[in-house]
Amino acid sequence: MGNLARYRSGDINTFLKDIDRYSIGLDKFFDSFNTIQQDVNYPPYNLVKVDENTFSLELALAGFAEDEVKVYTENSQLVVEAAKADTDQREYVHRGLAARSFTRTWTLSDDVEVKEVKFENGILAVALVRIVPENHKRFLWFGKDQ
Repeated sequence: MGNLARYRSGDINTFLKDIDRYSIGLDKFFDSFNTIQQDVNYPPYNLVKVDENTFSLELALAGFAEDEVKVYTENSQLVVEAAKADTDQREYVHRGLAARSFTRTWTLSDDVEVKEVKFENGILAVALVRIVPENHKRFLWFGKDQ
């Protein structure tokens, strides 16, 4: 406990490196704390809780065509990529609509799966579902369910 007290909030990288020396197989877990995404405000998105086990991730992708967007999962990560070719030769007085290329990732829990992906009217909607094993679901043995 004495060694833990020497770390402050600014020493998180040092703490993660030190703890990594004493763990086996947890490197991916600790690396997930150490990854900082650039420009985390683009594109804007909503994460909506539909019910206890269903979520919807909605990204505003105005200016992108469906064939410019790629959504995939890999290593417990949901990845959304969009590549915008800058072929616009117009001269802008003000350019407020950002349509730049990006890669955005979210870490998924082991029990969450992507159920559906839709792209309509500039909104990318990703339906996410938490898979609950049968033995963890509520089962009413007696009485009325409220």
